[in-house]
Amino acid sequence: MSPRVTSRSSRTALLRTRAAVLAAGLGASAVLGAGVAAAATPTATTAATTAVSGSAHAVQAQAAAQAKAAELAKKAATAKAAQAKQAKPAAAKKKAASWVAPVKGYTKTASFAQNGARWQSTHSGQDFAVPVGTKVVAAHGGTVVKAGGNGAGDGPAYGNAVVIKHGNGSYSQYAHLSKVNVRIGQVVAAGQQIALSGNTGNSSGPHLHFEIRTTPNYGTAVDPIAFLRGQGLSL
Repeated sequence: MSPRVTSRSSRTALLRTRAAVLAAGLGASAVLGAGVAAAATPTATTAATTAVSGSAHAVQAQAAAQAKAAELAKKAATAKAAQAKQAKPAAAKKKAASWVAPVKGYTKTASFAQNGARWQSTHSGQDFAVPVGTKVVAAHGGTVVKAGGNGAGDGPAYGNAVVIKHGNGSYSQYAHLSKVNVRIGQVVAAGQQIALSGNTGNSSGPHLHFEIRTTPNYGTAVDPIAFLRGQGLSL
């Protein structure tokens, strides 16, 4: 074979080798591009999934926060209602504490407006049967305006008596006492001892005669039990 032919064959083989290498490179690039594309697709999907998941979590968190706020508001309303319910009896109890029973350990006998031979018309107060010497206290705070024998000025039928003027314009009267412990002009508090019960005056047995009046004098009495109930005190 001549040198020219050999040279031509060598060049041809070289060209073919270069073409094969180039083709292989292009194939690798194509494969690499496909791999990049394939790799890019899951990443995008993951990002989208993460975004949706985050939104769902945000909605759930907001719903949970709203539910918690509603629950707290409900509890606050319930607590407020409970406080209001407790405050009402407490207010009534406080009101009642300013008025007290004039004696303890009593039995109610003759009542207001009751008819009987012992009274000129009808009974002017409420009788509490108690032993002689039972402590008698002021039913409400006020100032003593009458105290002493002869019904403290209202007549011998009451025996020893005391009348107290109260700040609301009412007066309380305590009669048939065995002993008077206060004087006219003295300021007394609710529950403070003012006398001892007895059987003086027009009395059929040991008891306290108790009246509520609109003035300090006889003839202005009102139903004392109804009055005290209006003040929150039940006898």
